[in-house]
Amino acid sequence: MSHATAERFDRRLLAPMMLGSVLNPVNSSIIAVSLVPIGVAFGAPPAETAWLISALYLATAIGQPVVGRLIDLHGPRRLFLIGTALTGLAGLVGVLAPTLGVLIAARVLLGFGTCAGYPAAMYLIRGEAERTGHDSPAWVLTALAVTTQTIAVIGPSLGGLLIGLGGWRTTFAVNIPLALAGLVVGALFLPRTRPPKPDRPVAGLDLPGMALFAVMLVSLLLFLMHPRTADWYLLALTAVAAAGFAVRELRTAQPFLDLRVLGGNRPLLLTYARALAAYVVSYAFLYGYTQWVEEGRGLSASEAGLTQLPLFGMAIVVSTLTGRRREVRAKLLVGGLGQLVACALLLLLGPHSAIWLLLVVAVVFGVPQGLNSLALQNSVYAQADAERMGSSAGLLRTFGYLGAIVASAANGAFFGAHADTGGLHHLAAFMLAAAALFLAITIADRSLNRERTSS
Repeated sequence: MSHATAERFDRRLLAPMMLGSVLNPVNSSIIAVSLVPIGVAFGAPPAETAWLISALYLATAIGQPVVGRLIDLHGPRRLFLIGTALTGLAGLVGVLAPTLGVLIAARVLLGFGTCAGYPAAMYLIRGEAERTGHDSPAWVLTALAVTTQTIAVIGPSLGGLLIGLGGWRTTFAVNIPLALAGLVVGALFLPRTRPPKPDRPVAGLDLPGMALFAVMLVSLLLFLMHPRTADWYLLALTAVAAAGFAVRELRTAQPFLDLRVLGGNRPLLLTYARALAAYVVSYAFLYGYTQWVEEGRGLSASEAGLTQLPLFGMAIVVSTLTGRRREVRAKLLVGGLGQLVACALLLLLGPHSAIWLLLVVAVVFGVPQGLNSLALQNSVYAQADAERMGSSAGLLRTFGYLGAIVASAANGAFFGAHADTGGLHHLAAFMLAAAALFLAITIADRSLNRERTSS
């Protein structure tokens, strides 16, 4: 290998990076148009089918930082291959599922199986920067963001097409060929684990810390899925587990999450808070609005998926045009304002709204979709400790999934038995509050004035 070649980003890594990163978004979004036909098939109301959303995010919210930490310690290859194989197995279980309970179990397996893709990609980007001695090109981060959000946005349209061709089970079957392709490109192109550098010994796993982290998240998320005063004990368990987790991580020499470093990194903490608010809005729209289009507006699953296509197109255009610009603050400010406008538009919709108005709503939502995910990803890349890039990237996804679960709980609370227009308007008001919080955090974050991501 020539010196000039050694200084370039290894493009062979792009295939496993992109393919691994799309496995979770495609399963997150494709289920949006499947909820109604699955509910009909099993005689389940929205409050029960909402578990198909929550189950995946519950598993992934826990698994992403755990797998990310394993990648930090041992490299991405083995974890990528194991996770991809689990994804294919989950797809097969979903195809054959005889009950809603088994289908939910398949979604849990999907959650754990898709954990490795995104942390592995971020780890590889940082690793290439260290290998070449130069920051990885901005187009790599942009391509990763565009790929993941493209799949997330096109998921409902793909799901509608697949349901039209072979029923809702095809939305699970799609994981089988994707997993096979992932296994092939992962085996061919991912580097084998290198021995640790002398000044970076491989630490033992902080299994007690991981266990406390899991208990903390599970109890919190179970409460958020169905918040009731009768379930106060879940919040008490969350508090106890959180206290135990904090004590453990502050005392152990090799913590799962280094709370001292994380606590001292205010910009990164604010990025996680912004991610939580942003994903509450985007997933409430993805699931709630799509359900309303089918039940409240009366479109078919395929038609509902097609109404999301303008969002997909606008998000890609915005990300592509802004991806090479280093400024993050402007993207977040425009993205925050775009969310407010888009949420307000939902208040104008009714059971007889014209198709053109549905398309306008999708276009407007595409602007913050294209800006926010890219800006959040680039922020983490710039702000996180290089030796914990995998776990930091996984934690970004954890906050995103927490937002998704909050959105799922809101959908269940506001829609009840049917996704009607009144429920949509209440959901829109909730989304407006989350969008306002996102914008307020961004305006107050002075560190963004100094932040420039790599070019």
